[in-house]
Amino acid sequence: MTPIPSNSELEILRILWRRGPLTVREVHDELKRERAIGYTTVLKIMQVMAEKKIVTRDESERSHVYSPAVEEKSVKRRLVSELLDKAFDGSAAQLVMQALSDKRASQEDLKKIRKLLNESTRKSQ
Repeated sequence: MTPIPSNSELEILRILWRRGPLTVREVHDELKRERAIGYTTVLKIMQVMAEKKIVTRDESERSHVYSPAVEEKSVKRRLVSELLDKAFDGSAAQLVMQALSDKRASQEDLKKIRKLLNESTRKSQ
């Protein structure tokens, strides 16, 4: 089962998913663009992530290189499923209505949503 990462772990995973395998220094440099965070804090989080098997660590070089060990799609699916159950009593409609009422969707996003709804409707018939 795909583990549910903490907020800090998810922040690091997003960087690794976007940029690929990186050293702790490279992840730290990326994170500190957004907020103040210490190198040793990032190192510790990534070591814990390796223990939890959320990332893999290549120790063949002096600077260890970390890669995501979990798929982005799988993690997002787990996060949405948990949110759906905890906050919306399992109602996907309530989740979508809340999301669309809080933030204006672009025309491109609405087009994708319509396509997904049409595909889902065809599958259930």
